[in-house]
Amino acid sequence: MNYTLDKILINGEKIQQRIREMGAQITRDYAGKQPIAVCTLRGAIPFYADLIRVMDLPVTVDTITVSSYGSGTTSGNLKIITDMRSDVKGRDVIIVDDIVDTGRTSLAMVNMLKERGARSVTICALLDKPSRRVVDIEGDYVGFTIPDEFVVGYGLDWDEKYRNLPHVYTLKSCE
Repeated sequence: MNYTLDKILINGEKIQQRIREMGAQITRDYAGKQPIAVCTLRGAIPFYADLIRVMDLPVTVDTITVSSYGSGTTSGNLKIITDMRSDVKGRDVIIVDDIVDTGRTSLAMVNMLKERGARSVTICALLDKPSRRVVDIEGDYVGFTIPDEFVVGYGLDWDEKYRNLPHVYTLKSCE
């Protein structure tokens, strides 16, 4: 099946405004601390880059590439493709992700970081799609709650396309 861009769901100006608000909130919440902000690759790259620039904190930057797989309502298993380099023991960690969808990957990452000794773990996601949630987890910092539509742009892709677009779009089928 092929897809094409349908409509702009969230324009780039709204995204940037919301990122500034989220960055200010994180700055207040982590005042006096030096959190580790972990970018989940690859979808969160644009969001992460914009977010850490508006956080007025001495933040440690790191990345991780993961996939989560499983069935039913379990968290599944977390497959680490490229691990982060920072030692999280005793540290505050902010997972920065493009979207919380089923919640499986987010929950598995939170559990992994807690097992590694993180003092605290929070989730910061540009998008939240609660209608698709299959595990009990919520983002601590959420940019936008969206309906159950397939979205691309601003880091999100379909078949490795559209990540570079400045807006979040819905897709429609061409067939």
